Amino acid sequence: MARTLGIELVDVDPDRVVATVEARAELSTSADAMHGGAIMAVADTLGAIGTVANMPRGARTTTIESKTNFFRAIPVGSTLTAESTPLHKGRTTQVWQTRLTGENGKLAALVTQTQMVLYPEGE
Repeated sequence: MARTLGIELVDVDPDRVVATVEARAELSTSADAMHGGAIMAVADTLGAIGTVANMPRGARTTTIESKTNFFRAIPVGSTLTAESTPLHKGRTTQVWQTRLTGENGKLAALVTQTQMVLYPEGE
């Protein structure tokens, strides 16, 4: 999915994941703006990456909840910047919040998601 979206990771550590995405026509609505589902998928990907950066080896993760607020459009041809930070890092769940901004630095969307941490059987 990250490859399809064109996510370019800028920074990954256990407390912050930053990436950029070019708003392309194939990710857009008929109004020449990045599709809301694509924006949500970018945030979901970053929250999952952040969770993986905090999990023990052998564990997996899956999104169990996601909420998005949209504030403004990301025009086709511009660059979206996404920054995901943890609100909670527990053993079985993590909550990540992703701020998605346009080239002007203004907030375009805010996503809060909960990731479940899945351990191999017996752990």
